[in-house]
Amino acid sequence: MTRYVMVADLRRCVGCQTCTAACKEGNATPPGVQWRRVLDLERGTYPDVQRVFLPVGCQHCDNPPCMEVCPTTATRQRADGIVTIDEDLCIGCSYCIMACPYDARSLTEAPAYAFGAAPTAAEAQRGTRPAGLATKCDFCAARIDAGVARGLAVGRDPQASPLCVNACISGALSFGDRDDPDGPVAALLAENRWFRLNEEEGTGPGFYYLWDREAP
Repeated sequence: MTRYVMVADLRRCVGCQTCTAACKEGNATPPGVQWRRVLDLERGTYPDVQRVFLPVGCQHCDNPPCMEVCPTTATRQRADGIVTIDEDLCIGCSYCIMACPYDARSLTEAPAYAFGAAPTAAEAQRGTRPAGLATKCDFCAARIDAGVARGLAVGRDPQASPLCVNACISGALSFGDRDDPDGPVAALLAENRWFRLNEEEGTGPGFYYLWDREAP
């Protein structure tokens, strides 16, 4: 069974925010809304401290709490693990926003453009998002589906991979089928130590963070 996940190598991420910019431009999210963010953190105790850059966004959980509270079934989980929002069913109640432990969802009260009254080319191509609906990262599901339909390899061919992965200048982000032993993420998870955010809540996040080599 296919289970699409994203992997972030924290040893490679330089905090450049290119993934954030690529996501925002490609998805034409309104001002103040960022589906992909990179947190700038510190670890250690003075004077032995280090900066850590942590890409965050929707974790596409195995057990998404946002889906459990949605009263209209607008939030759904595909067979491949991607969690989506049906704009035709969303009523903007914000239950999903409150239930998400990753602060990964946004609600825009009114249509807005990045530079005032006129839309950018990307915003015009995407069209104005309906106001008052929940939005979030969907792992560029439409892009992935179109690539698969063309026979492209998800996570390997840029046309079948999320925009943030393609844009990452340091190669910190990877995407693919976790259950494919020959895919781009299986070896990373097998050869490195990793963790997932808020895993203790039983959400089963589909976003893995690498931080060290696996012990022999």
